[in-house]
Amino acid sequence: MSLFVRKPMAALMNEAGETGSHTLKRTLGAGGLVALGIGAIIGAGLFSITGMAAANHAGPAITISFVVAALGCLFAGLCYAEFASMIPVAGSAYTYSYATMGEFIAWIIGWDLVLEYAVGAATVGISWSRYLVKFLEGFDIHLPHSLTVGPWDGGIINLPAVFIIVLMSLLLIKGTKESATVNAIIVALKITVVLVFIILGWKYINNANYTPYIPDNSGTFGEFGFSGIIRAAAIVFFAYIGFDAVSTAAQEAKNPKRDMPIGILGSLAICTILYILFAHVMTGVTSYTTFAGKDGIAPVAIAIDHMGSNTDAAGVIKPDYPWLNRAIVVAILAGYASVILVMLMGQTRVFFSMSKDGLIPKIFSSVNPKTQTPAKSNLLFMGFVSLFAAFVPARVVGEMTSIGTLFAFILVCIGVWVMRKKMPELPRAFKTPMVPLVPILGIGVCLFMMVFLPMDTWIRLLVWMLIGMDIYLVYGAKHSHLGNGTDNRKGMRIARYTSLVLCLLLIIAGVLHQYTVGFDTDRTLFYISLIFAAIHLVVFGRKLGRVEPES
Repeated sequence: MSLFVRKPMAALMNEAGETGSHTLKRTLGAGGLVALGIGAIIGAGLFSITGMAAANHAGPAITISFVVAALGCLFAGLCYAEFASMIPVAGSAYTYSYATMGEFIAWIIGWDLVLEYAVGAATVGISWSRYLVKFLEGFDIHLPHSLTVGPWDGGIINLPAVFIIVLMSLLLIKGTKESATVNAIIVALKITVVLVFIILGWKYINNANYTPYIPDNSGTFGEFGFSGIIRAAAIVFFAYIGFDAVSTAAQEAKNPKRDMPIGILGSLAICTILYILFAHVMTGVTSYTTFAGKDGIAPVAIAIDHMGSNTDAAGVIKPDYPWLNRAIVVAILAGYASVILVMLMGQTRVFFSMSKDGLIPKIFSSVNPKTQTPAKSNLLFMGFVSLFAAFVPARVVGEMTSIGTLFAFILVCIGVWVMRKKMPELPRAFKTPMVPLVPILGIGVCLFMMVFLPMDTWIRLLVWMLIGMDIYLVYGAKHSHLGNGTDNRKGMRIARYTSLVLCLLLIIAGVLHQYTVGFDTDRTLFYISLIFAAIHLVVFGRKLGRVEPES
């Protein structure tokens, strides 16, 4: 059996129709799915990334950057909506790829999604810890530094990050309905705070702050001008990540064929409108230059400080709403909690599908008969993500979430195009308009934004994908239910050649990164790239001559 064997649609439909205590419980309606999407999308990224992207890259044109990022998400979202209504199975892009492009591609995308969900949840957990410390300091409560950051940041262990990940994991184990209820409450809080900021800030907008709307390029690629808008779009794209997680809940939706497109596209539309209005107000109440060098909630804090009608003796504006900063911190804490909740949910559902296909151990598809949730998988990821958040610095995986997600979007867009060609007769509750134009545009926009991400992000992506190739060739290919229990399948040579190409790309990325930062700077990432690539070149190269079966 070939590595590119496609999972039959009949098998997927049977899987979607499964009922009983050992299957996922259908409790989510259209409203719950929209709330799930908003819960995953709106995080602290909106409050912090917006100011940084405006100050360093786009200026007031950050609103255009949000539109560009939203377009990439829209094209991908339309493709996700068609797949989710047609194949209502947990697993999201992994499942869609298995049905359209075969097992090998499905594994690649399934492994890639770990970057978005599990690693992303750990990163968000670390940031949640930082905001909790900041919030408590406002009440003169000071947590020990050694217990709030990992060893790379001068501490011992990040206990607040572990706490929020454990709390959200236990909520998921309790049940999907309970998780959705808590998420809906958090979403209501987040939207309220964002709307309050927009409404209160609108009357303080000074049109002079929008001039020039698109600042001239500084002479450096990505610093203002057109290239700055696109670079900012690639950065703020992080603030949109999450709407695709709705598709992982397909087997927990009451009417997935009708409600999944509503959940995916509805949450994306609501968040896009809020983002554009938020950015417009933020850059209107003060000049984008005032956000330079700020981090955390500082950009929003600066904007709030300029929301005032009176000045003191020194001519400094007296803010009319000083309490709003504290409300923003509360919204950030709540926002991060819901993002972690949905990310952990998405990861366990992707691995649920991969496990049912035999590509990873059975424990990941074990369902608790009482709660009808993958409790064992939740516990395993609770441990893994908690350890990661406790000891690893957030900066290591910061932009990997974006590149992993963009890669997933590209494959979903390709999948819809392939599906229309190979299986046009299949019933579709929702159809992506203007195929192949929309998928092509989705591929183009997402690839465009990937190119604008820093080279060290590409290095980490390539290393991660090579680790995934190791696991697939050692375990997944042999234990696949469609692979007939053999590790010598047709297409193995292609898989090994793919691994060799990844090795060469890793070497090139390592050299380009070091060239960009200068060969006199730290070379750790450069040496890791070369050593990792060299080892895999030897391992995969030795097995190229192995004889493959005919079919």
